This record gives sequence, structure tokens and C-alpha cells, in this order.
Amino acid sequence: MIPKKMVVIIGVIVLIAANIIALSVTSRRHASFGSGRIALSFAAPFQKAVTRSIRFARGLWKHYFLTVSVAQESYKYKKALGLAQQQNNQLRELKLTNVRLRNLLDFQKTMTNQVLAAEAIGKDPSQWYKTIIIDKGKDEGVAKGMAVVVPEGIVGQVMDVSAHNSKVLLIIDPNSAVDALIQRTRARGVIKGGSSGRCLFKYVLRKHDVGVGERVVSSGMDGVFPKGLAVGRVAGVIRRSSGIFQEVTVTPFVDFEKLEEVLVVLSPPKH
Repeated sequence: MIPKKMVVIIGVIVLIAANIIALSVTSRRHASFGSGRIALSFAAPFQKAVTRSIRFARGLWKHYFLTVSVAQESYKYKKALGLAQQQNNQLRELKLTNVRLRNLLDFQKTMTNQVLAAEAIGKDPSQWYKTIIIDKGKDEGVAKGMAVVVPEGIVGQVMDVSAHNSKVLLIIDPNSAVDALIQRTRARGVIKGGSSGRCLFKYVLRKHDVGVGERVVSSGMDGVFPKGLAVGRVAGVIRRSSGIFQEVTVTPFVDFEKLEEVLVVLSPPKH
């Protein structure tokens, strides 16, 4: 099938050819007034059709080039818009990073310990351990057993160290242990990792008053975590009729899925 544009072009060419032939006939018979008038009458419709066809073709080409120009402009504006959106996202991310770092710096000022800022660069993909990898190691002064914290509370403890990286065992891991107490009643126990992102507050004597919503903080008695650091809030309490301990679950203050920057506690508290 012949395209519509090709049909139009062929038609224009035929009309132009017919017009030229008609004009040629007119010029040859200009001596004869009657025959010239007849030829003119014959050629005029063709000239009119040719003129209209040329105008139509010219308009068609103008429309085509205008469409191409608009498409190019549209692509250019879309590209500029995409770049602007990318820059906006980068600025938004930079703003959020600045807020986190400012909070970390403010928290660092309240610490009576020497601390080192580090970035979380990975996490253990296995189900056996709840750990993260940070970008500071032995060459920066990090050692096994050091506490890792954020403004929201305790993150965990350094369990392995290389030259420039360290592995941190999170407090939600069953192998972790933090000596802690209920801030209001001073009832002591040990925070260990539980299930579903919660912790178990073990070895809390049944005689002590522990209520849902109570704030749990580090006791400082384990020699690892400075005293008074936030751990979490009591989520549930089961006090059975027998036994010396009650079952307490704690929801950590730290959102371990969103860890990006942390502080490693390098030195013991200053006195």
C-alpha cells in the first residue's frame, strides 16, 4: 500500500506537470486570441489546483518540522526535569544525613566517654546472627568488646575486628547480653535478644514491680555499656504464681533496620 504522503506528493507533481503543459500550450498559441482564451480557461483550474497543492504541501512540511521541533523541545525539558528531580533527591538525602549527623554530634557531646563515629556498611544476611558491619576497625582504635550506641539507645557490642572494619553483635541477637535495670524501680536483669525484633529482660525477680511501658536503661555493671544508656521500653510482663523470676519482654528504642551512623565507645567513663 502506498503511503498517504507519497500519494500527495505524486498528485502535486502531476498537477505541476499538467500546469506546465497548459502554460506551454498557451504560450505557443498566444497569436490566436480565441485559442489563447480557450487554453487559459483550460490551464486556470490546473494552476489553481497546483497553487493550493503547493500551499498544502508547504503547510504540511511546516507542520512536520514544527512537530519535530516540539518533540525535541519536549525531550530537552524532560531531560532537564529529570536532572532537577535527581538533584532534588540528592539534596533531600543530604539534608536527612545532616540531621542524623547533627543528632549524633549532639549525643556525642553528652557522652562522658571517648567515642568514634562510624558508618554501617553492611549486615549479616544469615538468620543465625544479628550483626552489622561498620567502616572502622583496629587501625582507627576499635577493639573487640567495645560498646556501639546511637542517640536512640544501645546498638550492640563489637565482636570481631579487622584493620578497617568491625562486626557488631546487635542486642536483638540471642547471644548478646546487656546488664540493665528498670529506670523507675531499679529492678535489675539482663537484656538478651528475643524474637520478632524484641528483647527478653531475663532474671528480673518476681517480687519487683515492673509495668508495661517502663523505661529500661543500662546499669553499667557489665563493664561494657556506660550507665544510663537507653535500651528500650517494657512491652509485656508475665508474673507466674511459682518461680523466682518474671518474664519481661522489651521493645528496643533503636530501629535496627534503619541504622546508618553509629558511635563506638572507645574509652571507659571519665571520673
